[in-house]
Amino acid sequence: MNGEGRPAPIELTPYYQTYVDRCSGENLFGALLDSLNKTKELAKRIPEDLGEHRYAPDKWSVKDVVQHMIDTERIFAYRALRFARNDRTELPGFEENDYALHTNTKARRIQDLFFEAEIVRGSSILLFQGFSEEMFLRQGTANGNPFSVRALGWIIAGHHVHHINVINERYLSHANA
Repeated sequence: MNGEGRPAPIELTPYYQTYVDRCSGENLFGALLDSLNKTKELAKRIPEDLGEHRYAPDKWSVKDVVQHMIDTERIFAYRALRFARNDRTELPGFEENDYALHTNTKARRIQDLFFEAEIVRGSSILLFQGFSEEMFLRQGTANGNPFSVRALGWIIAGHHVHHINVINERYLSHANA
């Protein structure tokens, strides 16, 4: 598939539409590359000593947010793979806060996390490039929500944009204040 077209409302729930709405254009691969480029630009602006920064005591660190972006992309790409292969099994959700509690981000460098995010995105792009038109439109259920394969790709792109905005608005502006 060439990646043209955004998902229709029946391909995802309104909650996830907010991520799709953060993307520009009408081409999935363009959206995935755009959010990757925004991630790379952000990586250039974050010094290592800001990796553990939290804008409030009960919030994730910058490194935790980047790890969350990576984890979520992997989970959503896995869902896309399952649905594209016509697996009708309803998939469970995941608790992002539990994941965040059990990462090893304190032992990692922020730039290594950004590099991992770049590698994971490359893998996701290759995965989606291998889907046919029919596969893109297949649907499944995860965490009680309907998703098309195409919608999952757009959500992956928009989720990154969302968190890039959060880092810029809440972490970097707070750290520089």
